[in-house]
Amino acid sequence: MSRIGNLPISVPKGVEVKIEGNKVSVKGPKGTLEQTFDPAIRIKQEGNTIIVERPNDEPRMRALHGTTRALLNNMIVGVDKGFERVLEVNGVGYRAELNGKDLVLNVGYSHSVNFPAPDGITFEVDTKTRQIKVKGRDVQQVGQVAANIRKIRPPEHYKGTGIRYLGEVVKLKPGKAGKTG
Repeated sequence: MSRIGNLPISVPKGVEVKIEGNKVSVKGPKGTLEQTFDPAIRIKQEGNTIIVERPNDEPRMRALHGTTRALLNNMIVGVDKGFERVLEVNGVGYRAELNGKDLVLNVGYSHSVNFPAPDGITFEVDTKTRQIKVKGRDVQQVGQVAANIRKIRPPEHYKGTGIRYLGEVVKLKPGKAGKTG
């Protein structure tokens, strides 16, 4: 039995779900998301709940069952509440600021790095705590944009400077201990 795939998905007020065969579109206060799923998996709407069913117990179908349910749930949560990923900027002189909708990073290079905001993504910058909040309705896009920002200056393992996720632990290496000879 799939633990995740068998859970029904409750649809909150203000969110509309349209199921047309294997294509599902979800519309809510934050926008609209559409996705096409495997035709073997059945998606049914009964009132304010959505149920995902699989035809048999083959390993591929069991995997698709849970994945389909998780993707549908993420779509519904995304258009209702949205998703957020928080990054920290650590380092002397390192800072982030907004220029319109774009993110401008000064992270130790000879030039500032301009990161344009993709469609559906917004940035918030707190200059006191040096945190960057990446917000959007698509969880996959939010995670990918946060990973691309982190990739500009990943945390290094000697001083811990760079861009890291909030709560990410970077194990610091010992520096030169001195020559023995």
